[in-house]
Amino acid sequence: MRVLVVEDEVRLAATLQDLLELNGYTADVCHDGEAGLDNALSSIYDVILLDVMLPKLDGFTVLRRLRAEGNSTPVLMLTAKSETADKVTGLDSGADYYLTKPFEPKELLACVRALTRRSPELRETDAVTCGDLRLEQSSFTLSCGDKSVRLSRKEFDMLELLMLNKTQIITKEKLLVKVWGYESDAEDNNVEVYISFLRRKLEHLHSAVKIKTIRMVGYCLEY
Repeated sequence: MRVLVVEDEVRLAATLQDLLELNGYTADVCHDGEAGLDNALSSIYDVILLDVMLPKLDGFTVLRRLRAEGNSTPVLMLTAKSETADKVTGLDSGADYYLTKPFEPKELLACVRALTRRSPELRETDAVTCGDLRLEQSSFTLSCGDKSVRLSRKEFDMLELLMLNKTQIITKEKLLVKVWGYESDAEDNNVEVYISFLRRKLEHLHSAVKIKTIRMVGYCLEY
């Protein structure tokens, strides 16, 4: 799961990033509204943590523009403002939940878990299934029948994206952005290496699911 943190307080943003990553999420950080909107519109994030008071574009404007573009990524608004009017504005702008600073780390994580469960594929369980495979979100465990293996963070993110999209083709560019992030200098060969790792693990599990290469485009699953 990849989370976008849009927060102008640098120390708080770093703390949130560390908290999320310690709990198994991949987290990217932006410090102003324009950068936050640009990253959010990529549609690579599963949840967005959005501060209200931001330079360049405030959080309400970012959220309204995001929703106007048809982006439905769950958004948790973070603010020092506790007035009812501000909460109403945030929710009416398209926020899914509103958390007032200061907040407890456990409360934030509970909100993130609740919002990620809104994905249809994850609503009833923390597992994704495809063919004879089952991918456990909480433990990064991939299983087939009575055999299982643990995946690395990048292997998990890559296979999760492929499994959620079933037989749809996922481009190398999307895998790079989703798994490594915008700021990474990772290249196509990084994707190819991890696809190779995943194929070996599928063979080890004797899974009928295969990762098919679509030449010059990307990858999809066959099962």
